[in-house]
Amino acid sequence: MRTLKSKIIGKGKPLLILHGFLGMSDNWKTLGTKYAEAGFEVHLIDLRNHGRSFHSEDFSYEVMVDDILNYCDLNNLEDINIIGHSMGGKVAMLLAVTQPELIKRLLVADIAPKYYPPHHQDILNGLNALDFDKITSRTEADEQLSDYISDWGTRQFLLKNLYWKTKETLAFRFNLSVLSNAQEEIGEPLPSQKSFNGKTLFLRGSKSEYISPNDTDIIHTHFPNAKIETVENAGHWLHAENPKQFFEKSLHFLSR
Repeated sequence: MRTLKSKIIGKGKPLLILHGFLGMSDNWKTLGTKYAEAGFEVHLIDLRNHGRSFHSEDFSYEVMVDDILNYCDLNNLEDINIIGHSMGGKVAMLLAVTQPELIKRLLVADIAPKYYPPHHQDILNGLNALDFDKITSRTEADEQLSDYISDWGTRQFLLKNLYWKTKETLAFRFNLSVLSNAQEEIGEPLPSQKSFNGKTLFLRGSKSEYISPNDTDIIHTHFPNAKIETVENAGHWLHAENPKQFFEKSLHFLSR
């Protein structure tokens, strides 16, 4: 059985953190350390086809939930707290509605349980256009990627996935070929008729459109006890754009 790679920090109540599409566990290292200092055993997890975890042609929310269940079994985890951002939030939501007895508290960062149409095509086009037979530095990769992605912060987020495959060749840690064909799967809504009655918090970025006021009803249909709060001065990557407020709001919820 292939298992997910993770970094475990601290001791205490288990807290799993699931990154978003094209992200990895390292994106959460700074906040993970703060949660560990607050009394949690933090599991920073690389989802399949991301980070240092295994690559697979199978990619759906169902198989990612199975990966988390296997991870919890191997690490003897129960009564867990879980934070999921974007795609990771969809994984965390599906885990909660299908395995409610496993979840103590659920925190979903800037994603709703609804369908999202494909919207990463410019990013994927840019990533697929990079020719690592010719690119020999992160700076060159950034320059080429800027033809497709104007936002510097987005490019830096993506380029964190670069590593030296050999002494002379750069590559991405994520499985670009599979993820490029996964746009419909990424946008999938939570199955209807599925709900989780446990303690739930949705955090949205004030500058993000991923969770709109119109999503309140669908959120409460699936998560009747959910609260929805806003992290100010932050877009979709709210945990990176306003980490102080994200940490304060999340810790208040997780520690109650």
